[in-house]
Amino acid sequence: MNKDSNRHKNKRAQIIWRYGLVTFGIILMAIAISYSAVKNTVVEAHHWNAKAEKALSRVSYEKPRRGDILADDGTLLATTLKVCDIAIDYRSNARNDTVFVQCLDSLCDSMAHYYPIRSKEQWREFLAKPLAPKREARKTKVILKGKNIAEYQRILKFPFFNRFRRKYAHGLTYFQTEARLYPYGEMATLSIGRCNTRMMPRYEGKCGPNDSIPVLAGYSGLEYALNDMLAGEMGTQKLVPLTRKMDNWVQRPAVNGLTLRTTINIEMQDIVEGELKGVLQQAQAKWGTCLLMEVATGDIKAISNLELDPATGQYIEARNYAVQAYEPGSVMKVISMVPALEDGYAFPLGKTYPIGRSFKYAGGKPITDTHSPAYLEVNRFIEYSSNIGMAKLICPQYENNLNGFRDRLASMGFFDRFGTGIHGERKPYFPTLDPKAGGRVSLSRMAYGYSTMIPPLYTCAFYNAVANKGKFVRPRIVKSYIHPDGTVENNPISYVRDSICSQRNAKILLDMIHSVVYGEGGTAKTLRNDTVHVIGKTGTCIIANETKRDEVTGQIIKGAGGYNAGHYRLSFCGIFPYEDPKYTCITVISDAATTRSAAQSSGRVVKNVAMKMYSHGMLGRYADYKETANPGTVPTLYASAPSKHNSVKGYIGSAHTRQFKYPDQQMQAGKVPNVIGLGLRDALALIEDGGYVLDAAGTGFAAEQDPPAGTPAPKGQKINVRFKVR
Repeated sequence: MNKDSNRHKNKRAQIIWRYGLVTFGIILMAIAISYSAVKNTVVEAHHWNAKAEKALSRVSYEKPRRGDILADDGTLLATTLKVCDIAIDYRSNARNDTVFVQCLDSLCDSMAHYYPIRSKEQWREFLAKPLAPKREARKTKVILKGKNIAEYQRILKFPFFNRFRRKYAHGLTYFQTEARLYPYGEMATLSIGRCNTRMMPRYEGKCGPNDSIPVLAGYSGLEYALNDMLAGEMGTQKLVPLTRKMDNWVQRPAVNGLTLRTTINIEMQDIVEGELKGVLQQAQAKWGTCLLMEVATGDIKAISNLELDPATGQYIEARNYAVQAYEPGSVMKVISMVPALEDGYAFPLGKTYPIGRSFKYAGGKPITDTHSPAYLEVNRFIEYSSNIGMAKLICPQYENNLNGFRDRLASMGFFDRFGTGIHGERKPYFPTLDPKAGGRVSLSRMAYGYSTMIPPLYTCAFYNAVANKGKFVRPRIVKSYIHPDGTVENNPISYVRDSICSQRNAKILLDMIHSVVYGEGGTAKTLRNDTVHVIGKTGTCIIANETKRDEVTGQIIKGAGGYNAGHYRLSFCGIFPYEDPKYTCITVISDAATTRSAAQSSGRVVKNVAMKMYSHGMLGRYADYKETANPGTVPTLYASAPSKHNSVKGYIGSAHTRQFKYPDQQMQAGKVPNVIGLGLRDALALIEDGGYVLDAAGTGFAAEQDPPAGTPAPKGQKINVRFKVR
């Protein structure tokens, strides 16, 4: 009995001891908790309140989507996409280096097959290099850039990576970033522009000073000039305490950038770039620029700038020469003639001036002409590109006010900034003339294109005003702005001046320009063609040496100026078609090695562009027989050799049809066959059947042949046939 009682007492004592120990622990914990609570809420309350305030006041930012850039028909020229940089984390704990090395050959074989930027051996060296002995020395290595999630999923199926079921155990990961995509590659690069990733270049004042947010920002072209519109506005978020957690609360949602619809026409841009590049290669020039503008609207439909890359020998987009200022050469004569016509001193147009070969004015070097006759009427100054004639016409009007000529052009809006949105746009520069510092000499040079600096864009716009019956429409490259909600804000057609000249004087000037190509003394007679009547003015200018200044004093170094003899800048500003002007096009080619002819270089680019546009139906003419541009007209059906094509009957989409007899094809031995009216294929077959050799020129259908049909000729003789589009 005593033993049981003692045992019971011992157990009770042990239980009490344990309860006491637990109670003591709880009391200690309660004291500690109470102490911490008092410390945090009373003693150190200011410290924790400051931390909470800092956390709750911290603002995070949501990046907007950069707006797209579209062509005139809505085709994407620039857009923003989410892309992935795929990487391998060599610090992954689940990785097994031994297995990785064992799988490396098959892995590299797959990588080389799908991503041939490296060979199998190069991939092996690239992937094995980070396998350092010490794990802490390893890091995450990017293996592919600018890919999508599908590419990441594909690599997960490659050897080694396909051994792991647990996500990311293999170490393969990706980082999502934004990239600017240009579906048409280098087309109109400098006008559309390009982007790169910067750390908040346009959000200063909108983000905190210590925040680093990578965003896409333009550095050239429209991407740069209209960056604020394209970039949108950053959204802001703030951390707020909710019932069970802390979460971000949107204060201001991100506003996506505007989408810009440009005036660029993809097909015209392709034509302009192709023709400019072809002529530059033949001329072996250093650089060239070509700009195509719509007469009625001022829309820039195409713009190309190509420069020879010495490293590769290829022509690349490098600098926007279309908006840079240069001495224009003789294309200035058309501009000079506008105030002469408007102010009346060019009349009567039949007044004759003595020209000769040399004219000394105001003590300067004699002004010379290369191909003008001894006497020339005013209305033929531009046809013969007479420097002397223009100087004699312009200079006497401003003898008492040397800057009056510049002021007269200014009154026409010639020096107004266009604000097209193209980055780097310059205004024309005409120096202030001082009669005591050679001002009269400089005025005489201005009249025909020296001592001035004019961007090709401004020359083209002024010619465009002449083609537009005197209305000086402002060039534009942005047609409309599309807001994120779909609202369209149009960029309306506007005018620098309602009129720079009367319609009568604009027509007179167009006829003067027409004579440059189709006149007896025209400097661009080689550009004549019967398909599209391209008119325009040539300009040949010796390239000025770059002015050098002393680095310390800033003074111009003596002898550093002047002109670089033998180096020319060749220009042609054209308007087409002459009967109903629709487009103005200027081409400038610098330092051509194989030619000094503006017509054969720059003029040929403009002519080729016009011909290509015609063949693509862009000038209101069509290659089919349907009633479109001119209802009721009768289509011409050309001859064909087979007799079954002797006549054409029936409805072919026009109001009328016309029979067209094929030429007499009776082959007479030893005599030249008749191929007039035939196409190239039929003419070639007929001439070769007779044993002769065809020498063809032109395009279209046979219009002339030499020797004439029926002429006795031995076999093997060459038959010259000229083809024309009728």
